[in-house]
Amino acid sequence: MGHTETRTGTLAPMEVFRAPRISLIARPQFLEPEHLAVTWRGAASDGERLAEYAGRLCYMSQHNPVNRTTAEYLENIKKQGHGSVLEHAVYVLLIEGISRSCSHELVRHRAGFGYSQISQRYVDESHAAFVLPPAVAGDAKLEEEWQQQVSEAQAAYVRAVEGLMQRYEWIADKVQRRKMAREAARSVLPNATEVKIVVSGNARAWRTMLELRCGEGAELEIRRMAVAVLRVLQQEAGALFSDFEIYVADDRQEAARVTYHKV
Repeated sequence: MGHTETRTGTLAPMEVFRAPRISLIARPQFLEPEHLAVTWRGAASDGERLAEYAGRLCYMSQHNPVNRTTAEYLENIKKQGHGSVLEHAVYVLLIEGISRSCSHELVRHRAGFGYSQISQRYVDESHAAFVLPPAVAGDAKLEEEWQQQVSEAQAAYVRAVEGLMQRYEWIADKVQRRKMAREAARSVLPNATEVKIVVSGNARAWRTMLELRCGEGAELEIRRMAVAVLRVLQQEAGALFSDFEIYVADDRQEAARVTYHKV
């Protein structure tokens, strides 16, 4: 645990994330119309039911002629590549403990996603947390040097905010003054600064992101985040993500592979 300088000159503990924190904060709610009901088989979540319902509507097969469970039906959907029905099931995650570098990679996934991220322009980063890169973790010397570097950067941020608040003291509105100070001072913060971000995505979009970011070729931090996301989504809606397999790669980091590509 490192330290950062506060306005009083004392040292405050610096929080360091070594793994992301993923929280499911919203899921689909399926409201089946009575006049066009499906003959269901097996247990399923609302998101899984919704995807099956949409698929059966395309062929008006609500009577379930093959007598499939929801899991079996969705397995066939994935096998056939009919991924459009998965777009109806939207899951919203709160993702914490990732760096700004990682979030900039994540938000490149546009289709089917929505994002709301913490703003360094408005939020005081004097006590911001930082994310230890997986490549550094486990090497005591590298970790010590990294913590020293980010501690110095955060202390520089604190000093910059204080100096800018004095420079802008002619601005009567204190809220506006703080915003102007923070938006300039953030320039000294590193990419390792921790981010909190709300991400909404439909199941098809999540699958595409996971296929690309869980693979061994992905950057280590976003790969770690993607595997953590996969675990949450598999627990919530296993039938939509059951063909992803998590394993330990040759680099001794977790990765995942998928059976049905780009559904």
